[in-house]
Amino acid sequence: MKKIITIAGSNSQKSINKSLITYTNSLLKHVDIISIDLNDYVLPIYGADFEAENGIPTAIKRLNELFDTADGFIVSLAEHNGSYAAVFKNIIDWLSRVNMKVWREKPMLLMATSPGGRGGASVLKSANAYFPFMGASITDTFSLPSFYDNFNNGEINDESLKVDIHSKVNKFQTIIK
Repeated sequence: MKKIITIAGSNSQKSINKSLITYTNSLLKHVDIISIDLNDYVLPIYGADFEAENGIPTAIKRLNELFDTADGFIVSLAEHNGSYAAVFKNIIDWLSRVNMKVWREKPMLLMATSPGGRGGASVLKSANAYFPFMGASITDTFSLPSFYDNFNNGEINDESLKVDIHSKVNKFQTIIK
């Protein structure tokens, strides 16, 4: 069975990106889903001096080994001031010290949501441009704008957005097989 790692790029306990990941996970069929909670990886801020003195944190080594087992990734990014959340960026910085191809040249469905009408467009654009340099093979992107208007009771309620995400998840699943 194919293994899909899903990550919400936020450490908020009430993360709307976690809600989007949970919904997306429910659309996947016949795969083993490994959901990564960034709160399980409390790490020092990456710095070359820290790494030289202390090496790579054990938690990053374990996460890197888990990434080695993935057949694909689904990532939903929180947007903080137009960029990645600091906790997500820090984990990616640490992972890149073990393997610069963090995403292992594996398929990735890249998503974002926000309370605003742009749906995390800035962070999505940035990640879509940068992640391929880190080994992501992005199959598609999905933006869910106005989260609180378009997501209720654990699912997307706007029909066109629902059709869009179903289509992109199906495409992703076809590619990983």
